[in-house]
Amino acid sequence: MKKDINVDVHHLTRVEGHGNIVVNIKSGNIEKCEWQVPEAPRFFEAMVRDRHYSEVQRITSRICGICSIGHTLVAVKAVEDALGIQVSPQTDKLRRIIKHAENFDSHVLHLGVLVAPDLLGAPSVFPLVETHGEVVKLVLKLKRLGHEWGSLLAGRTTHPTTIVPGGFSKLPTRDELIVLKEKILENADGINALVETVLSLSGKIPDFQRPTEYMAVSNDQEYGMYLGSTVQTIMPDGTKQMYDVQDYRSITNEYVDPRSTAKYCKNKLDSYAAGALSRFNNNYDQLYPQAKKISEDLGMRPVVGNPFLNSAAQLVECAHSVYETLDLLEELIADGIKDEKPVPPAQSSQFGQGVAAVEVPRGILFQEYAFDSEGFCTMANCIIPTGQNHANIQKDFEAFVPLLLEQDKSEEEMEFDLSMLVRAYDPCISCSTHYLDVKFVK
Repeated sequence: MKKDINVDVHHLTRVEGHGNIVVNIKSGNIEKCEWQVPEAPRFFEAMVRDRHYSEVQRITSRICGICSIGHTLVAVKAVEDALGIQVSPQTDKLRRIIKHAENFDSHVLHLGVLVAPDLLGAPSVFPLVETHGEVVKLVLKLKRLGHEWGSLLAGRTTHPTTIVPGGFSKLPTRDELIVLKEKILENADGINALVETVLSLSGKIPDFQRPTEYMAVSNDQEYGMYLGSTVQTIMPDGTKQMYDVQDYRSITNEYVDPRSTAKYCKNKLDSYAAGALSRFNNNYDQLYPQAKKISEDLGMRPVVGNPFLNSAAQLVECAHSVYETLDLLEELIADGIKDEKPVPPAQSSQFGQGVAAVEVPRGILFQEYAFDSEGFCTMANCIIPTGQNHANIQKDFEAFVPLLLEQDKSEEEMEFDLSMLVRAYDPCISCSTHYLDVKFVK
């Protein structure tokens, strides 16, 4: 039956920032189908110019209150690349643990507070306190673990204080690492309980397939999170291609779209996806066995083309972060913590231009900086994961709306499914708005 449908979601709930969903269907014909980002632009690249290299990570950590650790880590890595600083293996291990803490913390929050209400038919997490109290308690307990995990090493999880170019301003003690290891072990079973909850609700996840290009950091030493100077993409047919992180501009190809105050990105296809599902598709073989077991329980093996399963990939990553962190802690505890001072630049003539990438919960974060001979910033560029996902969300909409129309979904059902699709990406919309188009009218 041909129908008229008007979906107008102004400022979607349970996502960070402001995004709109607009779908207009008249007599069964789709006249408009848009994911809109109306958020005001931000100017962090301008804020760091003329600031000393030692200040850059303090400023860029303010881009996001959820991914502060990731912004701090990628900033110091880019600074170190520009200044020719080589950090120690101990520093790398501690930073990897901090990166896992952020991913775990954010994923638990997204799964338990932002996605769970969709699967349980609630408007928010608050009604679930009454109906699913044990699930809410579990989520809060795991969220607290993630917070304590990151705070011990980073000083605090929001806007870290201890991560500086060349190393750390303050190091944890061996005894503190032992306590952290015990806390993680005490809570490891909580992941399995969360898996059981998700499995019981898996029938509520829409069966929508739109395979795309998936992009993620790749490295031989780890499931691409912190280490690595290469980026990998995997296509729907499983074909993979590697790129040097120094060439990030040629694979992100930012461009302006009138529907968004954030730039769009594309590589080989019209859009690509970043985030947990992209990491899963690219780096599946490097997952810890416990994480692979969860993916098997969820029926997931690469290449997964259902964007709704990004949330399930986050759950898989939670387990991976737990077990890789336990191994890293074991190594550090066995070796003891060495009293290492931050490594300084070798000489002023090495001040130049540096690029780095790390994975944050929502995907790859690229940052690039240039410094003058005195160490002051002369250029900055940040490409945020959600900015990389906006075009892919739009392409998902364009494929999903006709399917919903075929299924004879009502206006309310269509609004719910499209809202759930956006939330699956776990977008951080404010962080992605770095574009301003100024038109002078004479």
